[in-house]
Amino acid sequence: MLAFAMRDLTHVFAAAQAGDVTAKGRLLSVIERGGAQANAASEFAAQHAGSAYTIGVTGAPGAGKSTLTSALIGQIRRLGDEVAVLAIDPSSPFSGGAILGDRIRMQDHANDGGVFIRSMATRGHAGGLSLATPAAIRVLDAIGYRWILVETVGVGQVEVEIAGNADSTIVVVNPGWGDIVQASKAGLMEVADIFCINKADRPGVAETLRDLRQMLALSPGPPDPTAHWRPPIISTVGHTGEGVAQLWDAAMAHREFGTSTGTLDRRRRERISNELREIIARRLEQRARELITGAQWAELTGQALTGQISPVAAAEAILAPVLRSLPPSPMP
Repeated sequence: MLAFAMRDLTHVFAAAQAGDVTAKGRLLSVIERGGAQANAASEFAAQHAGSAYTIGVTGAPGAGKSTLTSALIGQIRRLGDEVAVLAIDPSSPFSGGAILGDRIRMQDHANDGGVFIRSMATRGHAGGLSLATPAAIRVLDAIGYRWILVETVGVGQVEVEIAGNADSTIVVVNPGWGDIVQASKAGLMEVADIFCINKADRPGVAETLRDLRQMLALSPGPPDPTAHWRPPIISTVGHTGEGVAQLWDAAMAHREFGTSTGTLDRRRRERISNELREIIARRLEQRARELITGAQWAELTGQALTGQISPVAAAEAILAPVLRSLPPSPMP
């Protein structure tokens, strides 16, 4: 049984910290499902987390992210460290589970006890990936992983936000202008700490390098130029490992930059603030759906769609019972 009693939480965490793969899987399954047990697991993890470094790997489909992630796993293992991987996948239209293509491409590490790979999908979590992923990262941190790779399959808004909230974000493109345009439209240019031109054994690398440099030159700098990190551009061939050591060195350079300038700490504080706001918004919506019947919700939505009332008025009507159900604020 995947669920566990609250009193067993400490024992499950202890087993996971000791290397029990089943215990790790149980914790992440609870996080994915959401609810009271997920809240308890996340609370427990928050008290024991704080040492892991997360690296997001994102880019257009077909860019070779999973192969590159597999190569990064190999690089970390050669350094003697353990690593956890969260592969953020769209939900399967049939089972609701995660598509397991990433695991197929990472089979080189299937029998390595120092590597833990988990596919995550939206599934039943009330907050979706945007809430389940940071909680899962916190759990992996709490059970002892110091390196966590977060690979996103798509380039939708949620996936970009997840990758962009990592400590370091690698944006993967392939040789050719089309990939860069797609990355730019998806908002990847803004979240990139490092650009990786993967499949660099194909023609067009020099042109892609030139185009990326031009786009970076046109990007506005931060308010504080002394704390400006200029994303390096690294060429790799994921399936052979060429350039992967240089890519890892770039990630470590970004880590050192973030630590020395305080930008890493600021990014992490901002990440917590964003997560907090997201949780509050989701809880308010959940509470509104509990208080407003399906028919009422549909009627107010329909009135907004047909222009009978504004979306603001519809939202106010939906939130009114939520606000009435809250206790009054104490007098100053």
